[in-house]
Amino acid sequence: MNSILNLKRFYVITLALILGIMSGSCDTDELEDPSLKNVDNELVLAVSDENVELEERFIGNELGFTWSSGTNRGTGAAIKYTLEIDLVGNDFSNPLLTLVEGAKNQYLASIDHGTLNHRLLNSGLEAGNTYELEARLTAEVTDDAVEDQVAKKTFSVTTFKPVSSSLFIFGDATPNGWDISNAVELTAANQRAVFIYEGKLTEGNFKFAVNRDDCFCQDFYNKDPDNDNEIVYNEGGSGEDIQWTISEEGKYRLRVDLLNKTIEIAPVEDAPFSELFIVGDATESGWDVENPAAFTQSELDPFVFNYEGNFAPGELKIFAGPMGDWCGDWYRPQVDDKALENDEVVQVAGCEPDNTWMVTEETAGRYRISLNTANNTIRFTKINLHIVGDAGPNGWNINNPAPMDYVNGDFVYEGPLTAGELKFSKYQGDWCDGEWVNSEENGQAITNTEFITTVGCEGPDNKWMLSADDAGDYEIRINLDTETMTITAL
Repeated sequence: MNSILNLKRFYVITLALILGIMSGSCDTDELEDPSLKNVDNELVLAVSDENVELEERFIGNELGFTWSSGTNRGTGAAIKYTLEIDLVGNDFSNPLLTLVEGAKNQYLASIDHGTLNHRLLNSGLEAGNTYELEARLTAEVTDDAVEDQVAKKTFSVTTFKPVSSSLFIFGDATPNGWDISNAVELTAANQRAVFIYEGKLTEGNFKFAVNRDDCFCQDFYNKDPDNDNEIVYNEGGSGEDIQWTISEEGKYRLRVDLLNKTIEIAPVEDAPFSELFIVGDATESGWDVENPAAFTQSELDPFVFNYEGNFAPGELKIFAGPMGDWCGDWYRPQVDDKALENDEVVQVAGCEPDNTWMVTEETAGRYRISLNTANNTIRFTKINLHIVGDAGPNGWNINNPAPMDYVNGDFVYEGPLTAGELKFSKYQGDWCDGEWVNSEENGQAITNTEFITTVGCEGPDNKWMLSADDAGDYEIRINLDTETMTITAL
């Protein structure tokens, strides 16, 4: 988060310097549009970090660029900006990447470290090396009588090799032994670069591979010789072949974090149920016990089940099966017509007592339910969407972001948006504490409603961009159930 604050500080300082240059080059009685009032303004380009060391743990950090307006020589013509990056010494005939192309009224751009690393590697650069790069900003005046202006800035970038997107366990402690071609694939957790194995392990040893190639020349993860809870990355099969040892047969749960190079190994008990379902006229399932909507079992704790959805006025309870059996297993509140409050629950089979939670007109909305079947407790969290960004009403204030209204399953905002960036948070408090709704691409136009959801600071930290011409009143509607968004200029 310090990197985000530093980047915003960089934008503020450099834009202040740029505005100082601009204001010093024109008469105050002239028009306020920078493209009209700057006759002799020099084109200046700045970068937020001249020595960038990319790390996969911090892929959400951003590299920022800002620039002055340049000049149209008093013609009143618009200026279009193109920002490209290439290796120092190349001629930009085939640049490594283009961040801005032909944009008007735009004086800053950024790229997150993860995207930068990905695009550099895809351009043929190698992981783990430091490269001297050059950013070139071209200001093209739409009046052909005015020559193009060019500003350049050099900086260095150190790339990284991304961790594997898959992980496999093998060894005589595992179900398929040392047959690497049949190694058991771990489950990718919701957290980036974290993998989970839950199953039987026998007496013996094991380690991890990134694929099932039987040449044994792929990358492996072995045990740190000094710490059973840390892993060592052995690229191409290099390094010491130190393995983990299981001394007692049983069911185990392994959590492997490739970014932080840690492993957790713990024996596990089976949760009382492998599936739970939401039922009731307050929910999307209605009173259907044949095909109700399911909870999601936590990958990190199989005793915890989570559900998120819209609740209308009515009743709800939690079904554990078997399907179609009204007198099957249920989780219910301790009293009937219970409000949506954190509390203990009762797990019992049968039709009575048929206690339910009650949703009223006042409490209707979108909720996340977390039910812990180990201690029979339930937690209800009401979900809202908020606008975050300098294009929105409350700016970058994550402690008090601008809330949207909940209307029959839609989150709605009607009001002004200014030039700048925005995204949507499902929470307030701290930057990495919850979930986000981000644009599909960074710098996406406000007219493009394609979006993704991200968690915490895992990124990518994509945002919608509004130019000065885009500023105005809008209606924004987001439905998280249908994963749709509409944005309408008012």
